[in-house]
Amino acid sequence: MTNNSPKVTTIGTFDGVHIGHQKIIKRVVKLAEKQGYVPVVLTLFPHPRMVLQKDDSIRLLNTIEERVALLKALGIKEVIVKEFTKEFANLSAEDYVQRILVDELNTKQIVIGYDHHFGKNRSANINNLKVFANQLDFKVEEITAQDIEDVTISSTKIRTALNKGEVDLANSYLGYNFFITGIVVKGKELGRTIDFPTANIAVTATYKLIPSDGVYIVKSVIDSQIIYGMMNIGSNPTVDGKSHSIEVHFFNFNKDIYDAELRIEFLKRLRSEQKFENLEALKNQLKNDMISASAYINSLNE
Repeated sequence: MTNNSPKVTTIGTFDGVHIGHQKIIKRVVKLAEKQGYVPVVLTLFPHPRMVLQKDDSIRLLNTIEERVALLKALGIKEVIVKEFTKEFANLSAEDYVQRILVDELNTKQIVIGYDHHFGKNRSANINNLKVFANQLDFKVEEITAQDIEDVTISSTKIRTALNKGEVDLANSYLGYNFFITGIVVKGKELGRTIDFPTANIAVTATYKLIPSDGVYIVKSVIDSQIIYGMMNIGSNPTVDGKSHSIEVHFFNFNKDIYDAELRIEFLKRLRSEQKFENLEALKNQLKNDMISASAYINSLNE
């Protein structure tokens, strides 16, 4: 339950919390500070398409937990995650504004896009919201069409880049390194046999977008230390792998980290996944990958 302090609220999915979103969030935080209000994001989960169209194919840039953490890091004090259900979708515009925005959140100002639709069948728009604002004593600040377009373009470009493995391009739109969060689980331990032990990462959120198959330079923070490594996403065709996996070989690191939850950031793609003639050929390629990765990491730290 939210506290009853007056709020500046913005509403949206904010998937990725990328540089376009960050501009809007900073505006909300600034308005709240100026008036002594609490900056709040109201977001919905699961994604409406997952519920209304039973669409399991949708992939999001962040898990809901990642999204909340990113928003709070930008100065948002409360992230209200409303469960999107068919009942919620059937709320009239009046009920939505009165019960949620006014009664529950005590919203005094809403920052919203000109194209925002809400209420049953998404029948109400910003003009309706302005009418409610006059009746219910809150203000509406409209996000410009240009800022909305920037948000849409950025989201599309980030997804496209990640689906091509272009993580450095995605990172430039995000304003931070794209990352996955997962648990280290037991794998087949084949990496040990060729001196490249790997940590198998299980990403439990099935809706999380994973970059295309290939080999990437990554980094993680383990026991308060930045550890770099190489990640392979794919099915390990050299050893007739059948299932899809995410494995990381961390450099200069040999601690037992089974069951640890890691946030792993993507820095650059080295190459696509390929099938080698034998394990020796694979091992030689991994040595070359490591040389390339080390040169890149050194260039970052110069």
